Amino acid sequence: MKLVPPAVERRYYAVTGPLIQALIRAGVRPNTLTTIGTALVVASAVAFAVGAIRLGGFLLLLSGLLDTLDGAVARGSGAATKFGAFYDSTLDRIGDGATFIGIAAYLLYTPGVAYRELAIVLCMVATLATLVVSYARARAEGLGLDCKVGFAQRAERIIGLGLASLVVGAGPRALVLEAIVAILAVAGIVTVVQRFLYVYRITGGADASRRAPEVTPAATDTYVKG
Repeated sequence: MKLVPPAVERRYYAVTGPLIQALIRAGVRPNTLTTIGTALVVASAVAFAVGAIRLGGFLLLLSGLLDTLDGAVARGSGAATKFGAFYDSTLDRIGDGATFIGIAAYLLYTPGVAYRELAIVLCMVATLATLVVSYARARAEGLGLDCKVGFAQRAERIIGLGLASLVVGAGPRALVLEAIVAILAVAGIVTVVQRFLYVYRITGGADASRRAPEVTPAATDTYVKG
C-alpha cells in the first residue's frame, strides 16, 4: 500500500508530461536535474536548520519535483545509463540524510522546543529508516527482484514533510514538526518491515537456500527513488 494512489501518480505525470518533453527538446541532461535537485534539498536542510521552516518545506517540494523529472527525462530521451542510476540514487541518499540533519539542528538550538531530546533521537531513527528503505529496494533489485512495496516511499516522505512544513511551519514549541518527524520515523520502520517480508515471501525465505543457488547481483538502469 502506498499513501499516494496510482491514479494521482498518473495524473501528475500527465500534467508534467509537456514539461518533460520541453526539457528533452532543450537537451537538458538527467544528471543536471539530479544535481540541481540535490542542491535544492541541501538548501532546504539549511533553511530548516536556521528556522525558516516554511521555506524549507517549499524547497523540499521543489526538489521533489526535480526528483521525478530526472528519471522521466532519462527514459524519454534514451539517456538512461548505469552511472546515471548510481549518481541519482547516491545523491538521493545525501538529500534524505541532509533533511533530517537540518531538522535535528533546528530542534537542538531553538529555545522552547518541547521534547527536545526525544525529537532529536526520532530524527536519527527517521534517517536510519529512510536509508534502509532505499537500501532494501536497491539490494532486492540487485538480486533481480522488484521491490517497490511499502507504506512510505520517497515521494510520500517528501510530500508529507514538505507540504506540512510549508502550510503549518514548526508549530508551537515545534510540536507540529516533531509530530511529522515521529510519523516519518514510524512509517519508515513499517516500510522496512514490509519490504523485508515481501522479499522473504517471494524468495521462499530461509528454505530457498536449500533449493536454489544464490542469484548473482545485476546492475540496473532504473532510477531507484526509494
